[in-house]
Amino acid sequence: MSGAGYRDLLALFADWRAFERPALLDGAPDYSAAAIARRREGLRDFESRLAAIDPQGWPVAQQVDYQVVRAEMNGLDFDLRVLKPWARDPAYYKSIWTEQSDTPAHEGPTHHAAVELWACAFPLAPGAETRLIGELRTVPPLLAQARLNLTGNARDLWITGIGTMKVQVADLAALGERTATSGPGLKRAIEAAGKATVEFVEWLEQQAPSKTGPSGVGKDNYTWSQRNVHLVPLSWDEEVMLLRRELARAHASLRLEEERNRGLPPLRPHANAEEHARKANEAITRYLDWLRTKDLLEVQDYLDPAMRAHIDPYVPEATRNFFAIASHHEPMTLYAHFYHWFDHAWMRERPSPSPIRRDALLYNVWDSRAEGMATAMEEIILHAGYYDDNPRAREIVWIMLAQRAARGLASLYAQANEFDIRQAKAFQVEWTPRGWMHPELDLLGFEQQLYLRQPGYGTSYVTGKHLIDELIKDRAHQLGDAFTLRRFFDEFNAAGLIPVSLIRSQLCRLAPLSNEEAHNA
Repeated sequence: MSGAGYRDLLALFADWRAFERPALLDGAPDYSAAAIARRREGLRDFESRLAAIDPQGWPVAQQVDYQVVRAEMNGLDFDLRVLKPWARDPAYYKSIWTEQSDTPAHEGPTHHAAVELWACAFPLAPGAETRLIGELRTVPPLLAQARLNLTGNARDLWITGIGTMKVQVADLAALGERTATSGPGLKRAIEAAGKATVEFVEWLEQQAPSKTGPSGVGKDNYTWSQRNVHLVPLSWDEEVMLLRRELARAHASLRLEEERNRGLPPLRPHANAEEHARKANEAITRYLDWLRTKDLLEVQDYLDPAMRAHIDPYVPEATRNFFAIASHHEPMTLYAHFYHWFDHAWMRERPSPSPIRRDALLYNVWDSRAEGMATAMEEIILHAGYYDDNPRAREIVWIMLAQRAARGLASLYAQANEFDIRQAKAFQVEWTPRGWMHPELDLLGFEQQLYLRQPGYGTSYVTGKHLIDELIKDRAHQLGDAFTLRRFFDEFNAAGLIPVSLIRSQLCRLAPLSNEEAHNA
């Protein structure tokens, strides 16, 4: 393909995305051994086509697009060689999604026929009901296929996957009650999906005693995935060092804040639903006004409803999880993380001019940008003065960082098979300050299961923030007096939801890896 240019890359990308969606078997995506073998062969062809395109000499933004395509292909390669969720992870076969992910796409490995119930408007219009029936009909054949595909021996993935599929049983039962007045076709589809899920759970439980192997991918595989799929230029050992440092910094900063605030009255948690709703809405109004006044970033009118649509409900004190505890003390300590919903709004209202960056990247390639920026914003507004009139809230920001560092560090040890999931959860509980992470909370199990299913996700909050800190440093050094945070955010957000390392290449005009270097990486 001598002389191939950027238009060839766009054509390849369109072909790649079409190939990445598997063929159907009995109406469901085909993850059988034969289909996986065909995907391996097909991937090799796409890798050869990509290698034949030489991006050197292109504008840096186009070279970045090339690396995005390469990262997605590496994501499939990693799944085929190492992760194998269709063979190792029963949770991969979850179909029913009742809530929208705050990230660009679902967190962790997800099959290609997900049923997005959160996107349905109830009561269902006739066309929507027909579509939902069709989507639900994929569940029984997919779960029948899963019994043949699931040949792995990863015990923690297997056991936690049983819990995930039990949730699907409950979600389908709730859907049946919610649509009790709908037509008989939908009723039959829900009942068939529910029956297939119950039987699948029973089969998983029967097989569970035979599952005795580790679930982590190991240090070398973890490092390869970070460097080649997520484009995080760190090894497993370097991430351990970074997260240990951030865990220590968060705990030390918390103690210093407590010393500074000695004598001040403690924050009082919201007493009832009315107070929580009022405080939450007041916080969003104040925050958006503060961003405008500070001229930190452009605040379009549509960002206000994007945040308010996701105000968390009031939760009684006895049943609050970690994030509810934080938001019921000071909503903005959690809502700063709602940068996610800014991202969703920007993707919808001002899509990227690059077709390669327009939609969510596959294989969670976006995690360092999405989770890193949401986490960075928590501390950015602290240092920029948002809590100057509420110093006790600063303590919660450090508690949030400590929790993210603790759970990420635990996930690293789990991926190295130095912890099982029970030990990972215990570590997260021990190193989250003030006892705000309880061993019995569903959130704890959900987080460590996700981070076991998706290597690198548990650390992406902290590693992504680290890369953003470095980018601010580099861009400020490069621009000198011309640097402002408003300029940084404008440039950063315009680059899209791509790995932070690639945003650095684009903003600092540093060419990504050459074609040969990328091929040998």
